[in-house]
Amino acid sequence: MDATAITPALLRGWPLPMPTPDGDKEVRGHLLIIGGSREMPGAILLAATAALRAGAGKLTLATAASVAPQVAIAMPEAKVIALEETAHGGFRREAKDRLAPLAGKVSAVLVGPGMSDDAASCELMRNLLPVFANSRIIIDACAMNVVCNPSNFRFAQPVLITPHAGEMAHLTRQSKEAVLADPQGAALDAAQRWNAVVALKGALTIIATPDGQCWSHQGGNVGLAISGSGDTLAGIITGLAARGAPLEQACSWGIALHALAGEQLALRFGILGYLAREIPAEVPALLRHLAT
Repeated sequence: MDATAITPALLRGWPLPMPTPDGDKEVRGHLLIIGGSREMPGAILLAATAALRAGAGKLTLATAASVAPQVAIAMPEAKVIALEETAHGGFRREAKDRLAPLAGKVSAVLVGPGMSDDAASCELMRNLLPVFANSRIIIDACAMNVVCNPSNFRFAQPVLITPHAGEMAHLTRQSKEAVLADPQGAALDAAQRWNAVVALKGALTIIATPDGQCWSHQGGNVGLAISGSGDTLAGIITGLAARGAPLEQACSWGIALHALAGEQLALRFGILGYLAREIPAEVPALLRHLAT
């Protein structure tokens, strides 16, 4: 089955949920981002900025206690929850109890940007899945390792997982060359195996669902292959999901917006040299353009 190409025409025919003119921030969605660490506090800031630029209304960040005050100052739009850290820079298991009061209150949850300590991240991810069963969940970076143990892991309900080819090779115990040789097959197989919406990122991005639906996107430029770019993409997708878009729609729109933002930045700065932090500011105008 051929994948459906993600084009501006497709997106215009698949409009995002829009708040009413008198809607408040709650109507636009409350999102929670769990991530960051002592060594990578910027990742959660990139994702958070992108999520708000995508139109989400309310933001809570949960990050390492060692950097939480700085994150709160850098992101005045957010409530910031400080999580105690493991010796390796991850989050202690008590993080679940700190976050549980948000269950039923957040419409979308992103886990992973800037997190450290693979073992602690996997344990936390497993514990958070039932807590936020009624939220749209997006899993990125080292939190994706939750699918590796046990080897027959399946999500109880579909989440979105966002590996690039190297990460997919690690998660599925294949070679990167095998993944790149058949990205659509790799994404579809993983989606069915894990019961997840899988976005296999790259110059050609494939989005696959557990029931066999498939979309493809080719665009952007090599300048998007830069530190922090994946964090901004995850943030855009989560912001759209918080607004009420189903995971596959939020992902399709997010991938396209991210690529178009790179094209806009390349016109001003050149293909190489623009920064991930500059991507989110392009999103509101692109959303307006694609909606017309």
